Amino acid sequence: MIPTEPIGSIPRPEKLIDAIKAFEAGNIQKEKLDEVYNLATGDTIKHFEKTGSPVITDGEQSKPSFATYPIHGLKNLNRDGVVIAFADGHTRLLPTLTTRPFRYQTYADGYLEEAKRYTRTPVKQAVIAASALSLLYPEKGIEGYPKEAFLDDLVNEAEIDIRRCLSKGAHKVQIDFTEGRLSVKLDPSKQLLSQFINLNNRVLERFSAEQRQYIGVHTCPGSDQDSTHSADIDYAELLPSLFELKAGNFYIQLASEPNRCKVLEIIRRYAKADHRIFIGVIDPIDPNIESAEEVRDRILEAGEYIEPGRLGTTDDCGFSPFGDDISTARDTAFEKIRARVTGTKLASEKLGI
Repeated sequence: MIPTEPIGSIPRPEKLIDAIKAFEAGNIQKEKLDEVYNLATGDTIKHFEKTGSPVITDGEQSKPSFATYPIHGLKNLNRDGVVIAFADGHTRLLPTLTTRPFRYQTYADGYLEEAKRYTRTPVKQAVIAASALSLLYPEKGIEGYPKEAFLDDLVNEAEIDIRRCLSKGAHKVQIDFTEGRLSVKLDPSKQLLSQFINLNNRVLERFSAEQRQYIGVHTCPGSDQDSTHSADIDYAELLPSLFELKAGNFYIQLASEPNRCKVLEIIRRYAKADHRIFIGVIDPIDPNIESAEEVRDRILEAGEYIEPGRLGTTDDCGFSPFGDDISTARDTAFEKIRARVTGTKLASEKLGI
């Protein structure tokens, strides 16, 4: 069968969101919040398995967000960083680092270890790209902590995050690089994109060719509260550079693209022979649940551009990358995943795989 994997996040249950708010308000203890986290993780994995997905995640139930989990709780941060604007007008704000040194507060293998308590199904683990966290360094700099020293520390921490997940038996480690397309919007000269690619490669170069076959990169134009931050940027501005990243797997948002064939042609031209291409066949923003036949047809379309032996399927993005996003119902997310799994089976049969 053509391999199929989720991107990661699943909308949190209402009880968990209420518990997080209660904890932040000082109305419940951390032990109670952890109990609700564990219940949500176990329930998510149970429903994930019922979809038939051969690879699952923990739904990122206990991550505050896909981007800021490593720094959640750090004391040397200010809320005055880069503002990420979405098409519907809402924004997300990144913090800035105030003092040295830069260290992760949380590594992603903790989420993986917890998830594996509930299942024997292969579990993949998402980590945030070093390029996203590089935006934490303030433009004015930090006294006694030049940017290059910060980047050295960042690369070290990003490597540790990936390596710990691999050592704990992650099926794949997925680097979330949603800022790739956004970087072209922020800097049309693409100098920022080039810096991002170089920085992420500093991390990836620390792994062997064999290890990189278990490491992937995910790109999409953002997905938060049913809106995107960079879908208006032509994919052609990103994809040639994306395939310069030294990873073995690429998870590429495609279902929501208005001209999929144009994107597939770019992928055919720039992807390297040893790259596995997981194309997005599910749009998490679209409230309509795709049919298995729709998914099958999207895969067959992609098979005209990418050899079936290098093809995989995925969702365009996570269903709830930020912990407070409830724009998609949990049941809808799982039904969409079920359609991806079934549609991938249908396409595999059609292609004789």
